[in-house]
Amino acid sequence: MSEHRIFTTLFSVVYQCYIQKAERKNRTKAEEDQIICWLTGYSAAALQQQLEQGADFKTFFNMAPLMHPND
Repeated sequence: MSEHRIFTTLFSVVYQCYIQKAERKNRTKAEEDQIICWLTGYSAAALQQQLEQGADFKTFFNMAPLMHPND
């Protein structure tokens, strides 16, 4: 069975969708970043680094320092 295509999608592409959705709901990029960091254990700098490096979804979550136990 082949892997779902979301795993090969760049996280940065979906991240922009997350930000746009947050802004439509009168939330900020900083608030969305805080949620992502809380969920994955990334620091703000490490999150930015993953975005700049072009990590795909699979890599982004596999490299997460500490996934929240209630994920």
